[in-house]
Amino acid sequence: MKLATAMTRVALVAALVLVGSAVNAQPTKTLEGGVTKVALSQGFVNALGELGLRAGTVGPTHLRNGVVNFPVTSGAVELDNANLQILHSGGLTLAPASSPENAEPTVRLESFIIDNTGAGPVITGLVIENGALKGRLPLFNLQLPAGITLPLKTQDGQLVLDGVGVTLTSKAAQALNKAFGVTALEGGFNIGTAKVRAFVLDEDGHEGWSWQSHDKPALAVGASRSPNRKGER
Repeated sequence: MKLATAMTRVALVAALVLVGSAVNAQPTKTLEGGVTKVALSQGFVNALGELGLRAGTVGPTHLRNGVVNFPVTSGAVELDNANLQILHSGGLTLAPASSPENAEPTVRLESFIIDNTGAGPVITGLVIENGALKGRLPLFNLQLPAGITLPLKTQDGQLVLDGVGVTLTSKAAQALNKAFGVTALEGGFNIGTAKVRAFVLDEDGHEGWSWQSHDKPALAVGASRSPNRKGER
């Protein structure tokens, strides 16, 4: 009888622990709106010149003063473990510098997704070569800055990641070398440094942020926002 009572107590404690874990578990948060900006490294800019290539953009992305911006369209994040996917519009193009400005670029890289649900953080993107869709490839590896701790914290209703290193993946290097008939690009090549800002929706589907109480520069130039969003007029 005592053994049965003891076992019942153990089962009750275990059940309470499981319930407590479920209550404290961080739900997946929805992301909508924001921008990822990448400051291109001088080494990458120089390499394009040495290879005779010209970089361009896919709208609504802009390239200004060595910085490209990619508007965030949607996504999701688990703050407890940093599992996330962040979807973007826009993209980059690469073409021979000698080609006409209005000519179809040799390579378009677009619809980027920051993905941290696998072995490590990476940016995947659609690859279009000479007008033909080649598929989605892992294009850039990401190196998170030191000092990031779990759970992730939001700032003024935003998921904020600064100082994220961006390097070329081996698969992307091989694809670009083949497209342009070169051998100079290698995996690990430094592309630049990224800053990510993504708006986190609350449980009611609203942003935990308002235009009225924050400076607008929190959204970079070119970031798109759908109409009738919170705080807009």
